Amino acid sequence: MWRCAAVFAVTGALALAGCSSQSEESSETTPAAPSAEKVDAIANTVPESIKQDGKLIIGVNIPYAPNEFKDPSGKIVGFDVDLMNAIAATLGLTPEYREADFAKIIPSIQGDTFHVGMSSFTDTKEREQAVDFVTYFSAGILWAQRPGEPIDPNDACGKKVAVQATTTEETEELPAKSKACTDAGKPPIEIVKFDAQDAATNAVILGQADAMSADSPVTAYAIKQSNGKLEAAGEIADAAPYGWPVKKGSPLAQSLKQALEHLIENGTYKQIATNWGVESGMIDKPVINGAIN
Repeated sequence: MWRCAAVFAVTGALALAGCSSQSEESSETTPAAPSAEKVDAIANTVPESIKQDGKLIIGVNIPYAPNEFKDPSGKIVGFDVDLMNAIAATLGLTPEYREADFAKIIPSIQGDTFHVGMSSFTDTKEREQAVDFVTYFSAGILWAQRPGEPIDPNDACGKKVAVQATTTEETEELPAKSKACTDAGKPPIEIVKFDAQDAATNAVILGQADAMSADSPVTAYAIKQSNGKLEAAGEIADAAPYGWPVKKGSPLAQSLKQALEHLIENGTYKQIATNWGVESGMIDKPVINGAIN
Protein backbone atom coordinates (compact mmCIF):
# COMPACT_ATOMS: atom_id res chain seq x y z
CA MET A 1 0.00 0.00 0.00
CA TRP A 2 1.88 2.76 -1.38
CA ARG A 3 2.03 6.32 -2.53
CA CYS A 4 1.96 7.24 -2.96
CA ALA A 5 5.68 6.99 -2.63
CA ALA A 6 7.61 8.49 -5.46
CA VAL A 7 10.67 7.12 -7.14
CA PHE A 8 12.51 8.92 -9.83
CA ALA A 9 15.19 8.04 -12.30
CA VAL A 10 18.51 8.86 -10.72
CA THR A 11 21.36 9.56 -13.08
CA GLY A 12 25.04 9.32 -12.26
CA ALA A 13 25.27 13.11 -12.31
CA LEU A 14 22.48 13.42 -9.77
CA ALA A 15 24.08 10.84 -7.53
CA LEU A 16 27.34 12.79 -7.52
CA ALA A 17 25.50 16.01 -6.79
CA GLY A 18 24.12 14.70 -3.50
CA CYS A 19 20.68 14.88 -1.94
CA SER A 20 20.55 18.65 -2.01
CA SER A 21 20.31 18.49 -5.78
CA GLN A 22 17.02 17.03 -6.96
CA SER A 23 15.95 16.62 -10.56
CA GLU A 24 12.45 16.31 -11.95
CA GLU A 25 13.59 15.46 -15.42
CA SER A 26 14.40 12.24 -17.17
CA SER A 27 16.78 11.82 -20.05
CA GLU A 28 14.73 8.90 -21.33
CA THR A 29 12.86 9.29 -24.58
CA THR A 30 9.19 9.31 -23.70
CA PRO A 31 6.99 6.99 -25.75
CA ALA A 32 4.44 8.42 -28.14
CA ALA A 33 0.99 8.57 -26.58
CA PRO A 34 -1.99 7.04 -28.39
CA SER A 35 -4.84 9.37 -29.21
CA ALA A 36 -8.37 9.13 -27.83
CA GLU A 37 -11.63 10.69 -29.00
CA LYS A 38 -14.65 12.10 -27.26
CA VAL A 39 -17.48 9.66 -26.60
CA ASP A 40 -20.66 11.68 -26.31
CA ALA A 41 -22.57 9.18 -24.19
CA ILE A 42 -19.79 9.21 -21.58
CA ALA A 43 -19.05 12.93 -21.87
CA ASN A 44 -22.67 13.69 -21.11
CA THR A 45 -22.24 12.17 -17.64
CA VAL A 46 -19.68 14.84 -16.60
CA PRO A 47 -20.98 17.27 -13.94
CA GLU A 48 -22.42 20.36 -15.61
CA SER A 49 -20.04 22.81 -13.93
CA ILE A 50 -17.01 20.93 -15.28
CA LYS A 51 -18.60 20.42 -18.68
CA GLN A 52 -19.31 24.13 -19.09
CA ASP A 53 -15.76 25.11 -18.18
CA GLY A 54 -14.35 22.45 -20.49
CA LYS A 55 -11.36 21.75 -18.23
CA LEU A 56 -10.47 18.86 -15.98
CA ILE A 57 -8.31 20.31 -13.18
CA ILE A 58 -5.87 17.65 -12.01
CA GLY A 59 -3.69 17.86 -8.90
CA VAL A 60 -0.33 16.11 -9.38
CA ASN A 61 2.80 15.62 -7.32
CA ILE A 62 6.07 15.00 -9.16
CA PRO A 63 8.54 13.48 -9.73
CA TYR A 64 7.29 9.91 -9.66
CA ALA A 65 8.66 8.27 -12.79
CA PRO A 66 7.43 6.44 -14.75
CA ASN A 67 3.98 7.54 -13.65
CA GLU A 68 4.30 11.33 -13.50
CA PHE A 69 7.45 13.38 -14.00
CA LYS A 70 8.91 16.10 -16.23
CA ASP A 71 10.75 15.56 -19.49
CA PRO A 72 13.79 17.74 -20.34
CA SER A 73 11.52 20.44 -21.78
CA GLY A 74 9.61 20.70 -18.49
CA LYS A 75 6.48 19.00 -19.79
CA ILE A 76 4.69 16.67 -17.36
CA VAL A 77 4.73 13.16 -18.84
CA GLY A 78 4.33 9.54 -17.76
CA PHE A 79 2.00 6.56 -17.68
CA ASP A 80 -0.54 8.31 -15.48
CA VAL A 81 -0.38 11.41 -17.67
CA ASP A 82 -0.98 9.55 -20.94
CA LEU A 83 -3.87 7.68 -19.37
CA MET A 84 -5.45 10.80 -17.87
CA ASN A 85 -5.05 12.64 -21.18
CA ALA A 86 -6.97 9.81 -22.87
CA ILE A 87 -9.61 9.92 -20.12
CA ALA A 88 -10.03 13.68 -20.54
CA ALA A 89 -10.31 13.32 -24.33
CA THR A 90 -12.98 10.66 -23.92
CA LEU A 91 -14.89 13.07 -21.66
CA GLY A 92 -14.49 15.95 -24.11
CA LEU A 93 -12.38 17.92 -21.64
CA THR A 94 -8.97 19.60 -21.69
CA PRO A 95 -6.69 18.36 -18.91
CA GLU A 96 -5.02 21.03 -16.80
CA TYR A 97 -2.28 19.75 -14.50
CA ARG A 98 -1.48 21.70 -11.35
CA GLU A 99 1.50 20.71 -9.22
CA ALA A 100 1.00 20.35 -5.48
CA ASP A 101 2.55 18.69 -2.45
CA PHE A 102 1.27 15.15 -2.26
CA ALA A 103 -0.26 15.68 1.18
CA LYS A 104 -2.25 18.68 -0.07
CA ILE A 105 -3.93 17.04 -3.06
CA ILE A 106 -6.81 15.34 -1.23
CA PRO A 107 -7.60 18.45 0.88
CA SER A 108 -7.55 20.49 -2.34
CA ILE A 109 -10.07 18.08 -3.89
CA GLN A 110 -12.27 18.42 -0.83
CA GLY A 111 -12.01 22.21 -1.19
CA ASP A 112 -12.87 22.16 -4.92
CA THR A 113 -9.45 23.45 -6.01
CA PHE A 114 -8.88 20.25 -8.02
CA HIS A 115 -11.46 18.02 -9.71
CA VAL A 116 -9.30 14.91 -9.45
CA GLY A 117 -5.92 13.76 -8.12
CA MET A 118 -3.40 11.89 -10.24
CA SER A 119 -0.35 10.85 -8.22
CA SER A 120 -0.36 7.08 -7.98
CA PHE A 121 -2.60 7.19 -4.92
CA THR A 122 -3.21 3.87 -3.26
CA ASP A 123 -6.94 3.47 -2.67
CA THR A 124 -7.25 2.78 1.07
CA LYS A 125 -10.26 2.57 3.35
CA GLU A 126 -8.87 5.43 5.42
CA ARG A 127 -8.56 7.69 2.38
CA GLU A 128 -12.04 6.67 1.22
CA GLN A 129 -13.40 8.41 4.30
CA ALA A 130 -12.26 11.70 2.77
CA VAL A 131 -12.70 11.16 -0.98
CA ASP A 132 -13.97 8.61 -3.49
CA PHE A 133 -11.54 6.67 -5.69
CA VAL A 134 -11.76 5.26 -9.21
CA THR A 135 -9.29 2.37 -9.47
CA TYR A 136 -7.10 2.12 -12.58
CA PHE A 137 -3.99 0.06 -11.75
CA SER A 138 -2.58 -2.51 -9.31
CA ALA A 139 0.76 -1.98 -7.57
CA GLY A 140 2.65 -3.40 -4.63
CA ILE A 141 5.64 -2.48 -2.53
CA LEU A 142 9.14 -3.14 -3.82
CA TRP A 143 12.39 -2.32 -2.03
CA ALA A 144 15.72 -1.45 -3.65
CA GLN A 145 19.26 -1.74 -2.34
CA ARG A 146 22.84 -1.26 -3.52
CA PRO A 147 24.23 -4.32 -5.34
CA GLY A 148 26.14 -6.67 -3.08
CA GLU A 149 24.60 -5.25 0.09
CA PRO A 150 21.51 -7.44 0.55
CA ILE A 151 18.62 -6.27 2.70
CA ASP A 152 15.68 -8.45 3.72
CA PRO A 153 12.53 -6.25 3.65
CA ASN A 154 10.97 -8.57 6.22
CA ASP A 155 13.94 -8.32 8.59
CA ALA A 156 15.47 -4.88 8.18
CA CYS A 157 15.83 -4.28 11.91
CA GLY A 158 18.45 -1.66 12.68
CA LYS A 159 18.73 -0.59 9.03
CA LYS A 160 18.17 2.85 7.55
CA VAL A 161 15.33 2.79 5.00
CA ALA A 162 14.63 5.83 2.81
CA VAL A 163 11.07 6.73 1.88
CA GLN A 164 9.00 9.68 0.70
CA ALA A 165 7.19 11.41 3.56
CA THR A 166 3.39 11.02 3.88
CA THR A 167 3.32 7.92 1.69
CA THR A 168 1.78 4.64 2.80
CA GLU A 169 5.27 3.19 3.02
CA GLU A 170 6.18 5.89 5.54
CA THR A 171 2.93 5.90 7.51
CA GLU A 172 2.01 2.21 7.52
CA GLU A 173 4.46 -0.28 6.05
CA LEU A 174 7.71 0.77 7.73
CA PRO A 175 6.20 1.56 11.16
CA ALA A 176 4.58 -1.90 11.21
CA LYS A 177 7.83 -3.61 10.25
CA SER A 178 9.77 -1.55 12.77
CA LYS A 179 7.31 -2.51 15.54
CA ALA A 180 7.78 -6.17 14.64
CA CYS A 181 11.49 -5.64 15.18
CA THR A 182 11.12 -4.05 18.59
CA ASP A 183 8.49 -6.60 19.64
CA ALA A 184 11.11 -9.27 18.91
CA GLY A 185 13.71 -7.44 20.96
CA LYS A 186 15.58 -6.19 17.91
CA PRO A 187 16.53 -2.58 17.05
CA PRO A 188 13.89 -0.56 15.16
CA ILE A 189 14.12 0.40 11.53
CA GLU A 190 15.42 3.93 11.11
CA ILE A 191 12.89 5.53 8.76
CA VAL A 192 14.65 8.25 6.75
CA LYS A 193 12.00 10.56 5.28
CA PHE A 194 12.35 12.84 2.26
CA ASP A 195 9.94 15.30 0.66
CA ALA A 196 10.52 13.78 -2.79
CA GLN A 197 11.33 10.22 -3.78
CA ASP A 198 14.20 11.16 -6.06
CA ALA A 199 16.03 12.32 -2.91
CA ALA A 200 15.18 9.05 -1.13
CA THR A 201 16.48 7.05 -4.08
CA ASN A 202 19.61 9.17 -4.21
CA ALA A 203 20.22 8.57 -0.50
CA VAL A 204 20.52 4.82 -1.12
CA ILE A 205 22.90 5.32 -4.03
CA LEU A 206 25.08 7.61 -1.92
CA GLY A 207 25.14 5.20 1.00
CA GLN A 208 23.12 7.50 3.27
CA ALA A 209 20.45 4.79 3.60
CA ASP A 210 20.62 1.01 3.34
CA ALA A 211 17.49 0.59 1.23
CA MET A 212 14.40 2.35 -0.04
CA SER A 213 10.75 1.36 -0.16
CA ALA A 214 8.28 2.55 -2.81
CA ASP A 215 5.59 1.41 -5.23
CA SER A 216 6.61 -1.48 -7.45
CA PRO A 217 6.47 0.23 -10.89
CA VAL A 218 8.37 3.20 -9.56
CA THR A 219 11.08 1.18 -7.86
CA ALA A 220 11.52 -0.94 -10.99
CA TYR A 221 11.94 2.19 -13.08
CA ALA A 222 14.44 3.68 -10.61
CA ILE A 223 16.49 0.48 -10.75
CA LYS A 224 16.48 0.56 -14.54
CA GLN A 225 17.59 4.19 -14.59
CA SER A 226 20.30 3.80 -11.94
CA ASN A 227 22.77 2.19 -14.35
CA GLY A 228 23.53 -0.68 -12.03
CA LYS A 229 23.70 1.35 -8.82
CA LEU A 230 20.48 -0.21 -7.48
CA GLU A 231 18.87 -3.64 -7.50
CA ALA A 232 15.65 -5.09 -6.14
CA ALA A 233 15.57 -6.24 -2.54
CA GLY A 234 13.09 -9.06 -2.10
CA GLU A 235 9.89 -9.53 -4.08
CA ILE A 236 6.84 -7.36 -4.78
CA ALA A 237 4.52 -7.49 -1.78
CA ASP A 238 1.00 -6.47 -0.84
CA ALA A 239 -0.54 -5.56 -4.19
CA ALA A 240 -3.32 -2.96 -3.91
CA PRO A 241 -5.17 -0.66 -6.31
CA TYR A 242 -4.13 2.78 -7.44
CA GLY A 243 -7.07 5.16 -7.73
CA TRP A 244 -7.96 8.67 -8.86
CA PRO A 245 -9.43 10.58 -5.90
CA VAL A 246 -12.45 12.83 -6.49
CA LYS A 247 -14.71 14.72 -4.11
CA LYS A 248 -16.85 12.48 -1.93
CA GLY A 249 -20.15 11.75 -3.66
CA SER A 250 -19.18 13.47 -6.92
CA PRO A 251 -20.75 12.03 -10.09
CA LEU A 252 -17.35 12.63 -11.72
CA ALA A 253 -16.30 9.27 -10.29
CA GLN A 254 -18.81 7.50 -12.50
CA SER A 255 -17.66 9.53 -15.53
CA LEU A 256 -14.04 8.56 -14.97
CA LYS A 257 -14.98 4.92 -14.45
CA GLN A 258 -16.98 4.77 -17.69
CA ALA A 259 -14.18 6.50 -19.61
CA LEU A 260 -11.63 3.98 -18.35
CA GLU A 261 -13.92 1.06 -19.15
CA HIS A 262 -14.10 2.42 -22.70
CA LEU A 263 -10.30 2.71 -22.96
CA ILE A 264 -9.85 -0.82 -21.63
CA GLU A 265 -12.35 -2.14 -24.15
CA ASN A 266 -10.81 -0.43 -27.18
CA GLY A 267 -7.22 -1.33 -26.25
CA THR A 268 -5.95 2.20 -25.55
CA TYR A 269 -5.36 1.40 -21.88
CA LYS A 270 -3.19 -1.61 -22.73
CA GLN A 271 -1.25 0.36 -25.32
CA ILE A 272 -0.45 3.13 -22.83
CA ALA A 273 0.60 0.67 -20.13
CA THR A 274 2.78 -1.27 -22.56
CA ASN A 275 4.43 1.92 -23.81
CA TRP A 276 5.64 2.59 -20.26
CA GLY A 277 6.49 -1.01 -19.38
CA VAL A 278 3.92 -1.26 -16.58
CA GLU A 279 1.51 -3.71 -18.17
CA SER A 280 1.97 -6.17 -15.29
CA GLY A 281 -0.18 -3.85 -13.18
CA MET A 282 -3.11 -3.52 -15.58
CA ILE A 283 -6.61 -4.20 -14.27
CA ASP A 284 -9.57 -5.73 -16.09
CA LYS A 285 -12.31 -3.59 -14.59
CA PRO A 286 -12.24 -0.30 -12.66
CA VAL A 287 -14.38 0.13 -9.57
CA ILE A 288 -15.34 3.03 -7.32
CA ASN A 289 -13.78 2.62 -3.87
CA GLY A 290 -12.02 -0.69 -4.28
CA ALA A 291 -9.75 -0.48 -1.25
CA ILE A 292 -8.41 -3.77 0.09
CA ASN A 293 -7.27 -2.37 3.44
